[in-house]
Amino acid sequence: MADAHLNYLCRKGHLREAIAVLDYVGQNGLKVRPNTYAKLVESCIAENSIQLGRKVHAMVDLVEVLPLFVETKLVGMYAKCGSLDDARKVFDGMLERNLYTWSAMIGAYSREKRWREAVDMFYLMVEEGVMPDGFLFPKILQACGNAGDIRTGMLIHSIVIKSGMCSHERVTNTVLAVYAKCGELNSARRLFDSMEHKDTVTWNSLISGYCQKGEMDEAYRLFDAMQKEGTKPGLVTWNVLIAGYSQMGKYDVALELMSKMESQGLVPDVFTWTSLISGFGQNNRQSQALDLFREMLMVGIKPNGVTITSAISACTSLQALNRGKEVHSVAVKMGLGDNVLVGNSLIDMYSKREELEAARWVFDVIKDKDVYSWNSMIKGYFNAGYGGKAHEIFLTMQESDVRPNVITWNVMISGYMQNGDDDQAMNLFQRMEKDGKVKRNTASWNSLISGYTQNGQMDKALGIFREMQSLHVSLNSVTVLSVLPSCANLIAVNKVKEIHGCVVRRDLESVLSVSNSLIDTYAKSGKIEYSRRLFDRVTSKDIITWNSMIGGYIWHGCHRSALDLYDLMRQFGLKPNRGTFLSILNAYSLAGLVEEGKRVFSTITEEHLIVPALEHYIAMVELYGRAGRLGEAVEFIENMPLEPDFSIWLALLSACRIHKNIALAVLAAERLLEFEVGNHSIYQLLSQTFGLYGKSEHALKLKRLEKDALARKSPGESWIIKGNKVYRFIADCSTPYFEHLHSWLREIEEKVRGFESYDRLCIEEEEKEETGRIHSEKLAIAFALAGKYRAPQTIRIMKNSRMCVDCHKTAKYVTLSYGCEIYLSDSKCLHHFKDGVCSCRDYW
Repeated sequence: MADAHLNYLCRKGHLREAIAVLDYVGQNGLKVRPNTYAKLVESCIAENSIQLGRKVHAMVDLVEVLPLFVETKLVGMYAKCGSLDDARKVFDGMLERNLYTWSAMIGAYSREKRWREAVDMFYLMVEEGVMPDGFLFPKILQACGNAGDIRTGMLIHSIVIKSGMCSHERVTNTVLAVYAKCGELNSARRLFDSMEHKDTVTWNSLISGYCQKGEMDEAYRLFDAMQKEGTKPGLVTWNVLIAGYSQMGKYDVALELMSKMESQGLVPDVFTWTSLISGFGQNNRQSQALDLFREMLMVGIKPNGVTITSAISACTSLQALNRGKEVHSVAVKMGLGDNVLVGNSLIDMYSKREELEAARWVFDVIKDKDVYSWNSMIKGYFNAGYGGKAHEIFLTMQESDVRPNVITWNVMISGYMQNGDDDQAMNLFQRMEKDGKVKRNTASWNSLISGYTQNGQMDKALGIFREMQSLHVSLNSVTVLSVLPSCANLIAVNKVKEIHGCVVRRDLESVLSVSNSLIDTYAKSGKIEYSRRLFDRVTSKDIITWNSMIGGYIWHGCHRSALDLYDLMRQFGLKPNRGTFLSILNAYSLAGLVEEGKRVFSTITEEHLIVPALEHYIAMVELYGRAGRLGEAVEFIENMPLEPDFSIWLALLSACRIHKNIALAVLAAERLLEFEVGNHSIYQLLSQTFGLYGKSEHALKLKRLEKDALARKSPGESWIIKGNKVYRFIADCSTPYFEHLHSWLREIEEKVRGFESYDRLCIEEEEKEETGRIHSEKLAIAFALAGKYRAPQTIRIMKNSRMCVDCHKTAKYVTLSYGCEIYLSDSKCLHHFKDGVCSCRDYW
């Protein structure tokens, strides 16, 4: 009687009443038949109610005898109602499991796209002596394909052959799909050719495999062959082919295919349009992607989450915020406003345009936030400089259902570094494994190295790099690219070699960006010959490779080598870019070839359609200035389409200083005074310039500005490497060994004075030497040479301000008298002194 009533209530959909009746049955010590109980479980699945399902499960003891199929129903109920963990608990508690039980569990993992676990279940069931059938094998094979598990796919293929299941079309098609998805196209093709009957699914799988590999010609040949053999391509076939051509950037072919598809009576669906929009967006055709999105809406196709996400990404790349807002409104109208995929792309778009309130609103609306949602919001706040807000989100995330992953911690570390709070960044780095239970990865270390480098703390960046190596943390190309800028100076050449050794050991020299960075860094560390050797080894050079080498030659004053390399680059058919032109202008400046420089400058816009940047105008002023054509330099500045900035006038002042044009020097100084840069060295230049000309009316303003700048003044400092150790010198009598070094310098002072004279205005960044005060680079030179040991062949010095004339003359004299070379980089350029001559040609 109770069973009949329960069955009636289930048929009528009165599940709650049925559960109440079941409870009453239990209270009266009665039992129900297994089929009746199974009907109750099925009703829970129909209502998708995990709560009611749990109530029914709690009364499982009321079943007269618990058969296997009832337990299997419970596994299915939990899985289909969204509680895979409960399904697995029931499954693991079963004393006996049959094919249907295993099918229910594998199907549950597949529905949740937990492919790896679905494959693992296959091995467990085989261990228990249960073999899949023709219905279960396709599910397991689908999991293999999506997990990229070709080994298991091949094992199943051999089982299929041995068990005589090759005639099962669905099984064979799924085996073929695994080979194609995993890129094993030879195996896929052999199986395909052996199949007697090929349906649309068979052809689609193989065509899709060739499309994924980018072998579009072969994919299209199969498409043609499919039609010749009498199989009509379906919508899926067309979509696979259109998506393949779109992803390859072959837009015209993709659009033509869509037209052909329509001519054959097939209407493009949301997947067709999404493939095109996504492909165009990912191949730098964002405007066309948005045009297609608009056209899609006009023809009445409703976009899905992927379509909206692709359109928003296109808006983000174009920095088209208003169009992005339009797409956002479409998403809301389509009921996709709370979709996590759409929301994440919107957070990214709004954050990058510093619309943080809009980004936060989207973040709060997303129902099922994933880790990417939280990470994007944290990163958005950091990028806008709101470290406190980012930290709040981070703390809230730790209390949510989504736990911070390694990317979250790395975003936090990078964010604090970006905002200059390296102590907090280091604190998080040290805490992430202990408190966050998250293992650091290479990117965690890279975040610290990159941050320290960007914040100018080069020694700390190198320290982290060395610690990383000592702990045997695997470095990657990002590590190398992050640490190399900290070595781009004359006193770090040994560190560059050390890093290069790591690059070779890790086989990273073949990574073009790494080779490019090494070429640049070796040049800046004074080893231009190493740069050229590495440049010649690079087989596939890009424009950055050429620019790095040409720029390196310019840094070393080798204008002829730079121009020869530029000619070679053009012979190879590479188009110069802004960086190339800047180096070539500087090369002509060094060579004194003004007319050639003017011609190149005019071609930047006229022939190459590139808008010159401010750096190109500075190079032109230096081109005129170095050649002494100061009137033309002033005329050029006056006719500039850009507003001349501080660097333009400083370049003019330098030229006037060299060529003794006091009137134009004052003009440049007056313009510089307008910028109020807060740099003591500049005010020193201006003060001397006005002093030479007797411009007392500027003295008061200069005095006030110089007083402010003096508080921020950094003393003239120089660093020298000697015996693998770096020594620092300042223009101060408290310098170690001062008396000994001063004595050595006094001995050569008369010889230096008589060595050479400079005919130029006495305008220097650094104050003149006085009793008890010697410029830091002179002390460094003396330190290298004064002593009982043999003079070094090469001296490497780095200085934080521009050399004065007297120190320049001293360095030239020393190289001639002591037979050594001096590499000295100051705030202006690299000076390579050899045999009494400097690579700057006395223009700095």
